[in-house]
Amino acid sequence: MIGAHEKHATPEAVALAHQLSANIPTLHTDRLTLRPLKLEDFATLADLLASDRSRFVGGPMSRMDAWQELTQLASGWVLHGHGGWAIDHSGSLSGFVLIGVEPGDHERELGFLLTEEAEGHGIAYEAASAARNFAFDVLKFPTLVSYIDVANTRSHRLAERLGGERDALAEAKMNNKMRIYRYTPKGAHS
Repeated sequence: MIGAHEKHATPEAVALAHQLSANIPTLHTDRLTLRPLKLEDFATLADLLASDRSRFVGGPMSRMDAWQELTQLASGWVLHGHGGWAIDHSGSLSGFVLIGVEPGDHERELGFLLTEEAEGHGIAYEAASAARNFAFDVLKFPTLVSYIDVANTRSHRLAERLGGERDALAEAKMNNKMRIYRYTPKGAHS
């Protein structure tokens, strides 16, 4: 059942939402547009988080938990000046990428979650590279990390390709429950 929170209230509210979203940076790569989240993106996020694809990010999740994830991705922009983007590839929503910080995180995170159809086409690398570069070049972050489940070998390879290096000290602080890859401006642009 679709709840009231999943529907627009009035055309005026939609217009205000679009006006506010216009202040969130949109990033462009050769093939992708990283754009502000829209209410219409929720169905894709809820499906992703309810599926086995979310097993490495705390899922599968209920629709209500997925809603909390969406609101966290979107609200980060207002609260922190960074947050989540929808990944648009040729007019299709291919997933999500973020610069975020969640309860329990020790540092700002570069995160990514793709649809099954988008996987294996370099979309995660292209989107995460753009978000990482935005964090360093625009926000002037000195460092950024990815928190990755120990069993998620595909994301380990992606983090390494993005210039991330394992941070054993940070992993120890989190009781070695996950792999933590650290990115720096120098490593990102080498």
